[in-house]
Amino acid sequence: MSGFISKLTCMKCGRDYQPEQAETYCEACGFHEGILDVKYDYDAVGKVFNPATLAQNSDRSMWRYLPLLPVRNPELIPHLQVGWTPLYAAPRLAEELGIAHCWVKDEGRNPTASFKDRASAMGVVKALEQRAGRITCASTGNAASSLAGFAAAVGLPATIFVPQRAPEAKVAQLLVYGAQVFSVQGTYDQAWELCMQASAEFGWYNRNCAINPYLIEGKKTVSLELVEQFRNLCTKLPDWVAVSVGDGCTLGGVWKGLWEMQRLGFIPRAPKILGVQAEGCKPFWHAWKHQGILEPCEANTVADSIAVGHPRNFGKGMRAVTESGGAFITVTDEEILASINVLARKAGVFGEPAGVAGVAGVRQARKDGIIAAHESVAILITGNGLKDIQSAIRAAGRPISIPPDVEAVRKALQA
Repeated sequence: MSGFISKLTCMKCGRDYQPEQAETYCEACGFHEGILDVKYDYDAVGKVFNPATLAQNSDRSMWRYLPLLPVRNPELIPHLQVGWTPLYAAPRLAEELGIAHCWVKDEGRNPTASFKDRASAMGVVKALEQRAGRITCASTGNAASSLAGFAAAVGLPATIFVPQRAPEAKVAQLLVYGAQVFSVQGTYDQAWELCMQASAEFGWYNRNCAINPYLIEGKKTVSLELVEQFRNLCTKLPDWVAVSVGDGCTLGGVWKGLWEMQRLGFIPRAPKILGVQAEGCKPFWHAWKHQGILEPCEANTVADSIAVGHPRNFGKGMRAVTESGGAFITVTDEEILASINVLARKAGVFGEPAGVAGVAGVRQARKDGIIAAHESVAILITGNGLKDIQSAIRAAGRPISIPPDVEAVRKALQA
């Protein structure tokens, strides 16, 4: 285990565990509520992890942050390069959204084309450290294809549970990587519960981010990168970071990374978090509006990656927004689909529906007065648009069909 981990703490009861005592969840509270949080000795971390040491580090991947990661054996790290994805200044997008400055962090540039690669890379390392014979997860798509890819990279068998609504392109990725895929005749929540039962029954390593505390440690590296990238630009951090929200794991990871960089003295303050949910699936937004009370709901949205009616990492997701002084916002499917075009045409980045939800969320937050015109925002684009080509076609339309004749071109132009 990383020499800088001090303990694992239950988010519900506060009970502390040593890393060798608990690998996944609090035994007193159970896996539904006993989510653990990895704690570090930040004073010790700061002696080897600081701007000077990072400046000398030539590794351009998420593994440049090893002092803040729970890796016992770095030799087990997969060869696929994860992280250090581009951060683009997007002035035309900022103008479109009515804000002062906007940056786009394109996580679709990771090996399997989604942000979830950061978590899967960590999950595979932990599974290998435990000498697991098989790894498993339940997913609406991206976490599944990500795990399949990284499991294939290290030769670890993978079993994946997806709901029937998972996009065909994502399921194709799973099968190409050689994963065993169960398409569950039900919702994501039902697929998740079945995965939990199967992993317990057959002794598989469980990659499900909601109950495996080490996966968020991989996800938080996106924020460690953000801080470094803004430092390299000699530009202060934005006022907000916009993130689409499903289970709450991504939201929790983004905030933890920002909090740690503030704790270690890299930044004087952390940005506020804007959590964006679809109007057809908004349990976090509802809880935020009603004294933190979680009410699971049915998921009805085109954004499959955030179609989670019962968020399993509710505590960390809520903490991200409340501690940062941020907000939750909801957007319609129509606004999400429109944002596929807006992001592509104003910033040149092609995102899937859940990936562009942050764009729609910033626009709505600006309309609602949550984000002011003078403020700046970094938007996390969590998945590439080729992940869900049918939604892209719905958003952009079909090409103009013409015969091979220049007069046909002329007529089409005049029309």
